[in-house]
Amino acid sequence: MQKKSRLILLIVTILALSLLAGCGGGEDKTASSNKAANNAIPEKDKDYVVQLGYYDCDHMTGACIAKDAGIFDELGLKVNVLGNGKVPEAMAAGKMDAGYVGNSGTMRAFLKGAPILVAANNHIGGSYYLVASNDIKDPQELIGKKIALGTDPEKNNISWIGMAKELGLPIEGKNYEVFDMSDKDEYFALKAGHLDAYTACDPWGSMAEYEKTGQILAIDGKLPSGEWGECCAYHLSKNFAAEHPELAKLMVLAHTRALQYIYTKPVHSAEIFAANYNVPLEVAFMTIYKKTVAEGRTLTWTIDYDYWQRQIDLELAEGTLEAAPNVDEFIQPQYLNECGADDFDTFIKEKVDPVFPIGMSYADWKAKAYQLEGKKA
Repeated sequence: MQKKSRLILLIVTILALSLLAGCGGGEDKTASSNKAANNAIPEKDKDYVVQLGYYDCDHMTGACIAKDAGIFDELGLKVNVLGNGKVPEAMAAGKMDAGYVGNSGTMRAFLKGAPILVAANNHIGGSYYLVASNDIKDPQELIGKKIALGTDPEKNNISWIGMAKELGLPIEGKNYEVFDMSDKDEYFALKAGHLDAYTACDPWGSMAEYEKTGQILAIDGKLPSGEWGECCAYHLSKNFAAEHPELAKLMVLAHTRALQYIYTKPVHSAEIFAANYNVPLEVAFMTIYKKTVAEGRTLTWTIDYDYWQRQIDLELAEGTLEAAPNVDEFIQPQYLNECGADDFDTFIKEKVDPVFPIGMSYADWKAKAYQLEGKKA
């Protein structure tokens, strides 16, 4: 009888230990994710360092979020993140594997034979500004002034064309003293009094508001039709995608998870943003709020061909594109479809809408974000 009792006790103990292991005594989710990701990477790619480029623009902050939030590490990826380089040119030359790039530039590069493809969406529009010095009292005063619009803005800057028409300004660069600069350099040139105006994305519009060094005269968001078009996408080098398809899919997955992180962890995202863009934390918050609540859910990985077609049609009409790219060749959705990414609309409905609804005030959004992340403002 005593032996039987000891046997029963031993069996119960083994079962209890097994249950404990199943409830948390084994691998944690991160370790399991790392193991699964590493198993998905072919042996020949284990030591490959992916070259990823982005600009100092809020639309493209997924790059530094994926790096500093540990998303690349979780997926077993080795990635060299490069900011503010000439991303389309580097990808065309085979020196960059993936990049966050404005669609106008990459469509033109693609038409010239650059080996670039769209693997996922990134940003449908919004938060592109015409910022002027506080001395400008009327938009017409910009004629003849020093403005950073880029070379031949009437041929290359679709956002400028829309904002200029809205303000009744001529679109041709010959009417201004035109400069071609990075967004960050534009802001500091205006602040120093060397420029009268510039076009840029955030955080350089929010910086002007925050530091009161300039004023936003116009915002390019939706298309003139009132519908969304396409601003920038997540691109892959064709050569990289063909030679390293599993890495390509994991890079796309990392991109989608970075955008999810921005929506659900805005405080830490803002901290990462501020550190990488060298702006005050408040400016980072202002920028992320615009992307994820104020303008709608403009950061997205969903590929919508209607949005693309509307953008192409507009640029053909305005002359910033000489021909339409072959969309079926330019856009390659298989990397997104096969990477295991969550459905964007479902993610927003289940994880974002109940917490940060559209229409939520900036103050309420920021307070809720701090509360959910267990941090003090």
